[in-house]
Amino acid sequence: MTHLKNLLIFVPEITPRIKYTFEFIFHTILGVEVGYTANQNDFIQSQLPKINYSSANFSSGLFMKAHSLLFEKSISKQEITEIESMQLRMFFPSSNDSFLPFDPFACVFYLLTRYEEYLSETTDDHERFSDSENILVKLGLHQKPVVDELAYLIAEKISTQFPEFKNGNRTFQFLTTIDIDNAWAFKNKSLAVSLGAVLKAAIHGQFGELRQRFAVSLGLQKDPYDTYKFIFETYDGLADHLQFFFLIGNRSSYDKNISHKNKAFRQLISHISIQCEVGIHPSYASNHKPWKFEKEKERLEDITQKTVTQSRQHFLKLRFPHTYQNLLKSGITDDYTMGFASLAGFRAGTCTAFPFFDLSRNRNTELMIHPFQFMDVTLKNYLQLNPEKAWQLISEIMQEVKKVNGTFISLWHNESLGDSGQWADWQKVFKQMTETALTLENEQS
Repeated sequence: MTHLKNLLIFVPEITPRIKYTFEFIFHTILGVEVGYTANQNDFIQSQLPKINYSSANFSSGLFMKAHSLLFEKSISKQEITEIESMQLRMFFPSSNDSFLPFDPFACVFYLLTRYEEYLSETTDDHERFSDSENILVKLGLHQKPVVDELAYLIAEKISTQFPEFKNGNRTFQFLTTIDIDNAWAFKNKSLAVSLGAVLKAAIHGQFGELRQRFAVSLGLQKDPYDTYKFIFETYDGLADHLQFFFLIGNRSSYDKNISHKNKAFRQLISHISIQCEVGIHPSYASNHKPWKFEKEKERLEDITQKTVTQSRQHFLKLRFPHTYQNLLKSGITDDYTMGFASLAGFRAGTCTAFPFFDLSRNRNTELMIHPFQFMDVTLKNYLQLNPEKAWQLISEIMQEVKKVNGTFISLWHNESLGDSGQWADWQKVFKQMTETALTLENEQS
């Protein structure tokens, strides 16, 4: 995207929060280079399209009465007052002479930084921020990329007053991510684990599983979690649209993958890492014990012979700011955890990658957050959708991403693509999603 320097911003003080928010809206989404000034006379005399973001209206350029949020340095409970305008329910009221009745810059900062997650005292069973507490869920806006929509709305307001204002054009993109929590259902497990599973299945009368287990062990049937061939055949020539995350921690209550020492598992990881991007899927326990993450990262690097810089938390466990601070210390540059566990949509209100702003230190960081829009388990288990209804919701969300030419990111597991048992017919959904996303991507080329 070509970046054009054609906008001047007046602010009484250029704070880290100001730079973070305006750079994301104008540079990242709109492809516009902005200049800043704290000099009132320079601003008034400038012939550039311009925005006055302060408390005083100079009757020059677009005026937005600034909320205090972007000039603060600490974290404090914010008063949320709903404002309805142009079919948008937003918050942080502005003034009658502002170009919008709410402050879009404060709203964007609040959403991107996950401000509310720093202050929340309630969590779910996995110590995660409850999706129902998300402000966008409360406003009924979680299935729209409102941050991106606000950016284009701001651009429209600027163009109305300054017809010469032009923003860049970006294109729709998509990325399909696969979490490998358990590489195989039955194959390549230790004798102790296999015997324990057989005993458990027998006690609970799960004879179908026992038959399937023995059929796999005798080579009469394919392991139900061995869906790698299907994934790569679906993405033939599209490997740059695929990304895998491997759980490689020690076995525990929530970490059930094959041992990192297992030869077949190591070969699988190595083979996939040659074809596409591979990242770490930190174990459940590592979120509270960062040294475990370091060990797991070293294991993956040893197998792939590549530096690991990409990560997604197991069970989407995120604690602000600790999780991201730990990832930064460990050399992770890109994280893919930002999404709902129990809903589909936009947890941070955007379908555009954005940097982690550490509110506890009031500064921008080098860690890029790549938000995803849905997870397979969410659609089937939390929302209890059948494949047909799931595809309908996926399609609707994909169209919302296309409207703002953002990046559509989905989260799947190898086990959900086995096309049997509880996951029967979900391969079809995976194929439909891929074909539709590819069509949308090709339409613009």
